[in-house]
Amino acid sequence: MRWAVEDGWTLTQRYLAHLARRPARLATVVAFPILMVLIFAYLLGGGMTVPGGGSYREFLMPGMFAMTMAFGLSGTMIAVLDDAAKGVTDRFRSLPMAPSAVLTGRVAADLVNAALALAVLIGCGFAVGWRPHGSLAETVAAFALLLLLRTALVWAGIYLGLLTTDPAMVTLAQTLEFPFGFLSSAFVATATMPAWLGTAAEWNPLSSTVTAARVLFGNPGAAGTSWVSTHSVLMAVGWPLVLLAVFVPLSVRRYRRLGN
Repeated sequence: MRWAVEDGWTLTQRYLAHLARRPARLATVVAFPILMVLIFAYLLGGGMTVPGGGSYREFLMPGMFAMTMAFGLSGTMIAVLDDAAKGVTDRFRSLPMAPSAVLTGRVAADLVNAALALAVLIGCGFAVGWRPHGSLAETVAAFALLLLLRTALVWAGIYLGLLTTDPAMVTLAQTLEFPFGFLSSAFVATATMPAWLGTAAEWNPLSSTVTAARVLFGNPGAAGTSWVSTHSVLMAVGWPLVLLAVFVPLSVRRYRRLGN
């Protein structure tokens, strides 16, 4: 266990060092959500209504936090594909190191990246008028749920990155991130959608995290009548655990079979 932890930490430092040498990549990850916040808060927000009343900007920010976590999936795929294309992954597999370190190091580094992006977006939220109104424990729990979702999606990105060698698959993943994000409660309340579409959006794992974050932050728009909405915190834990139960073993198995 100690060997695996030390090797995992070494590779985490490697991935973070690469990130530090490529600030443009981090800037892109952070700049796009900020741009989306400005567009929805100042250009489109005037036409948005929040069921039950309240500020649309406070309604928006939990959705943007969750969207930032979701958009990390394609970034993970790019990093995994890049290492595989350069032969780095094969080199690691030939070294006397814990096999788990390559995967856990990638997960840890991506979570640090996500935390940095989230911190910048929190500052942007404060600038446009968002505030958490829950207790300190509830606020921390909300951010923990956001990072739990990111963890699950990182493992999904690792598996998809190991599964393919075609960069076009990354483009496909990036394309699918948008409907996955917009077909949720991130930007508009599901109550304003047609019934069938609202039901589909409520069962989107992203919606569970968004609604749970609104509940814990004390932001408007969290109220719902469906089972999945009234149990949003439970579902915000359950969905990522299901994804982890699926993609962690798949990623490990795929990594072990590389080159076979």
